Amino acid sequence: MLVGTAGTIVATTVGERVRWRRNQTVRWDERRLEAYVDFTRAVKEIHAVATQMLASHRPESLRPSLDRETGLARLAEGDVRHTLTWEEVLLLGDEETVRAAAAWRRAVRDIERAARALPNPPTDLPELIRRADEGRDRFYRAARASLAILGGSVEQARRVARDSSNGRLVPVSRRRSDRDRRQPSRPD
Repeated sequence: MLVGTAGTIVATTVGERVRWRRNQTVRWDERRLEAYVDFTRAVKEIHAVATQMLASHRPESLRPSLDRETGLARLAEGDVRHTLTWEEVLLLGDEETVRAAAAWRRAVRDIERAARALPNPPTDLPELIRRADEGRDRFYRAARASLAILGGSVEQARRVARDSSNGRLVPVSRRRSDRDRRQPSRPD
């Protein structure tokens, strides 16, 4: 009877410890996810404002240009959010995710610097944007891995390519394949 009681106590203690660890893991994963999402929004906001400010210098841009004064004010606001969310990523992120976040952050900062340099932005804007897109993809891969999210690739950088008919960068979904160009469309 004493052995049975001791066995019950040990089993209960081990079960509670496992349950506590699982709850802690879920809790921290939720906080980490929230930090990654907030950071993504802040960096994407800076990226979107800066590229919109540069729209008149990017022939492939589909958005209207944002005037410099409005853009600078929005960049300043976005920078505050970005700084706060960066601290959360540093605190909660694993090493690979923090490294990827830092690289994406630097690439977007380069685009922001180009926007701040208006009316004389650098000539390598497509390269700056490509680096930011690839940095974002690397961050997404690392963040998803740190949260054990499955489901395959969510890469976006490969979704933009140069259209062979005119040399402009376009979203892949908007490109016409060579097969589509050769075959006339058939009426339905």
